[in-house]
Amino acid sequence: MSDTSTRPATAAGTWQLGDLTVNRVGFGAMRLTGGTPFGPGGASSDRERSVAVLRRAVELGVNHIDTAAFYFSPTRSANELINRALAPYSDDLVITTKVWPARDPSGAWWWAEPEQLRGQVEENLRQLGRDHLDVVNLRLPRSWTTGPVAEHFGALAELREAGLIRHLGVSNVTSAQLAEARTIAPVVCVQNAYSVDAPGSEQELLRECGELGIAFVPFFAIAGGQREEGASAAEDEAVLAVARAHGASPAQIRLAWTLEQGPHVLAIPGTGNPDHLVENVAAGAIRLTGEEIARLGSVRPADG
Repeated sequence: MSDTSTRPATAAGTWQLGDLTVNRVGFGAMRLTGGTPFGPGGASSDRERSVAVLRRAVELGVNHIDTAAFYFSPTRSANELINRALAPYSDDLVITTKVWPARDPSGAWWWAEPEQLRGQVEENLRQLGRDHLDVVNLRLPRSWTTGPVAEHFGALAELREAGLIRHLGVSNVTSAQLAEARTIAPVVCVQNAYSVDAPGSEQELLRECGELGIAFVPFFAIAGGQREEGASAAEDEAVLAVARAHGASPAQIRLAWTLEQGPHVLAIPGTGNPDHLVENVAAGAIRLTGEEIARLGSVRPADG
């Protein structure tokens, strides 16, 4: 029996985050806690089911998990669920987190000053039960499209030099902001919203990352323009047609198309549903034709 049949997350191959090798199909922890930290609060998830999903993900070959300290519901914390499910951690497991945004215990948002980033890094370390973080992304505000990143990214670079962080990434960035960060310290990944209906500017940044050898890690690859609300029931006809041709779900086709955008593109679909987990991981084995890739690439952004 092949490794891809027992560990299907390996079917799409691997990529390097610095000196760390990850399978290109990973897992996003945002939905583990129930609801979403970015929208109206929802009921907390079932703790044991969330723990089981994490353990099953690793069994399926997932070795790249994306999380954040601000992924929490009234009674659940994604980082603490990861700790409970997977500690002691295997040597090949890579956990990526993000800082700059934060939420206080009531759930209210705040944004850290550069000197406060160390406290956010230490919060992730405590919750995950680790003495260093594999990858930390500087997550920019969505409105920060022309703002500088030097002070915040420089603070993270200092924590990397101090040994608290192994590698650095950036999230919600433009090409210019990526270039600015790279003058300060190496960048191993860019984590931006991206899907079949992504605007042209994101497609250009994806290609740029490939040329630089930097991982491009899309979030909302399934939800697309619906973002935190999740996938829409009204799916584009092109996605539906390709899904029918492969006997797959629209979500699987969106993930497969994303992975087809380059060997440096990673997927981190998230779910608290064990059946959806198996479906998402299986998408890494779907191979689309050139015609299908082009058809899906012509899907217009949701805003027209």
